[in-house]
Order: sequence, then structure tokens, then C-alpha cells
Amino acid sequence: MERKQLNVVIFSRVSSTGDRQNTDRQTNELKEYANRLGYNLVGIYEEKISGFKKNEDRPVLNQLLYDIDNGIDGHIQIDKVLTSELSRISRSVLQGLSVIQTFIDRKVSLYIQNYNLETLNPDKSVNPMTMFMVQILASVATMEAETTKVRFQSGYRNYLANGGKVGRKKGQVVSDEDFLSNHKDVVKLLKRNLSIRQISGLTDKKSLTTIMKVKKTALKLGLIK
Repeated sequence: MERKQLNVVIFSRVSSTGDRQNTDRQTNELKEYANRLGYNLVGIYEEKISGFKKNEDRPVLNQLLYDIDNGIDGHIQIDKVLTSELSRISRSVLQGLSVIQTFIDRKVSLYIQNYNLETLNPDKSVNPMTMFMVQILASVATMEAETTKVRFQSGYRNYLANGGKVGRKKGQVVSDEDFLSNHKDVVKLLKRNLSIRQISGLTDKKSLTTIMKVKKTALKLGLIK
């Protein structure tokens, strides 16, 4: 009997505070992995948001959870989620474990590339050793992230105290492409023909004015009709 080809998706995330970061490296490495294992790659979810955000405030993550429950385009089942590191799912232990438990409840396995771990066995049963490791790794990652956050805040306060200035330089103009790049989640939802108010509720409560500006710019560049 021929084994069913697994439908997998990639989940990549970078912090919204790291403007120079992008998800390309994470996504490309996971694409290679999926191709090497003979998986059927059915979706890519790329998020630019702080890993400390609550799960309900992360539109891309919520789209993934929605697609797990309802199928991509309403019918494509997701068998496995590929991510480069556990911290890509969340930098909070509780939030991260909540997502993983949701995956497990739906019989969706999570593959963590840098440790070569999977939460489910091939028969969809929970891998207890992996879950033990996940809890330890999540706790360590959270402590490291909190330490980095404290150091950054301390350095930021010191910078301001010594006359440093923040914010966009006077006269600096953001291009249409850069503007849309900062609102990829809105563009994606606009392509699904959702209303302005629906999108506002799904995108971390972005203002109606911002969403309308995104729509106008996307129309101008021909990204939506």
C-alpha cells in the first residue's frame, strides 16, 4: 500500500523590531528540507511580529490555526508544520505550548529544524521525549529573550539620556513598496476580498485609516483589483 504524501506548511517569523531581518533564510532552508523528504508543500506563513505578542494578537498565526481547522482553501488538510526554531512559534513558554497543544489536538505534527525534533510520531501519537525537550527549550528560550529585552531597554534608556533621538528623520519618505511590505497581512486579507472592518479585527486592530491607505496603495500598484 502506497504511503500518503504528507501535506506540510512552513511557519517563519522575525521580530517586528528587527527591520533588517527577513524570513527568507528560514523559509528557504525549510523548503529544501521539505523537498528532500518528499513532502507536499501546501502553504507558507511568514510573520513579522514580536514573539512576545499574545497568540490572539498574531494574525498570521491565527490564519495558520484557521487553516488547520478548516483546510487551506477549505479543503487541503495540513499534516505537519515546519519551523526553524521553537522561538519562531513564540518566545513565551505558555503561548508557545498553547499553540503546540492546539497542533497536537488536531493531529498536526510540529517539526523543529534546529533540534530535529517532531512532536508527533508517524502514527500521530505524541512523542513524549520530544514534548519533554520542548518544554525545557521553551523555558530556556524565554529566559534568554527576557534577558536580551532587559539589556536592550537599558541601552535604549541610556541612549536617550545621552541625547540620542529616535523616529523618522524629517523629510524622509517611505516608498509605496516599503509601506506595503510593512502591512503584508493587510494585503493578503484584501486579496481575499474581506471588508475594511473585518481586516481591522484580524490585523492586531490596525486603524481603518491605515487599512484604507494600504488598499489605495495596493490598487495603485495593481496588487489587488
